[in-house]
Amino acid sequence: MIIGVVSDTHLREGRVKLPAKLTEAFREVDHILHLGDWMTLEVYDQLSKLAPVDGIAGNNDGYEIMERFGEKKILSFEGVQIGLVHGHEPYSSRITTPQKARKAFEGELVSCILFGHSHQPHLQMDDGVLMFNPGSPTDKRREKLYSFGLLEIKGGQVFPRHIFYEDKG
Repeated sequence: MIIGVVSDTHLREGRVKLPAKLTEAFREVDHILHLGDWMTLEVYDQLSKLAPVDGIAGNNDGYEIMERFGEKKILSFEGVQIGLVHGHEPYSSRITTPQKARKAFEGELVSCILFGHSHQPHLQMDDGVLMFNPGSPTDKRREKLYSFGLLEIKGGQVFPRHIFYEDKG
């Protein structure tokens, strides 16, 4: 099973154009997970034409997205428990986004935590839990490249990778 992972699209209603690199890759996935800051359900509509979509809301998402997806969830794919959270809470500059995401699932059994918010690609094992931030496919901020992620689940293991690219067209 292959899962497309995306976050922080920050696209405005009526101006939703997902990058070709992302849509090409996501045509081949079994499922897509969005980790918040969709900004409009038009992003969901476009992604759902490629594969089934689930996700959570981020700090820039409105009521409609918040109601539809919630702010945190655990999903199971082929027996692997995956936590989804945007990573913006608790509001504190003293801890990093990965630390906030990890804290959100404290005491819960997950193999992997997917998060966004920082727009910074991140891949690290933290005490046996895979921590993965795909970065942003449309708003790289201080990053050199745009990015999204792919997770391959095989035999109860998760194999993550980032896809990096220069042009978001």
